[in-house]
Amino acid sequence: MKTLFEMQRQVDDYINQFKAGYFTPMENMVRLTEEVGELAREINHVYGPKQKKLSEQEKEIGLELADNLFVLICLANSMNLDLTDYFEQTMTKFNTRDKNRFERSEL
Repeated sequence: MKTLFEMQRQVDDYINQFKAGYFTPMENMVRLTEEVGELAREINHVYGPKQKKLSEQEKEIGLELADNLFVLICLANSMNLDLTDYFEQTMTKFNTRDKNRFERSEL
């Protein structure tokens, strides 16, 4: 299994083979918004009331999530952000601030 650092490196290697390089943070944000919309549409088709049109292709939610992750990594890389470090900070926040927010399951 790849680490988040390895994923960021793999995306960086992929993007750096092209002259254009990374899109700007604003362009990546727009792309991410588009990808989130596609994910929302698929979730609505599977778990919500919206029926697919007969002309629409079946898509996998996992692939839509991965598309979002790719663009999110592009956004982070374009701003030289280490997602592993920020993820650890976020988990520390959730494990302290929200420690008693929800009822715990019995293990």
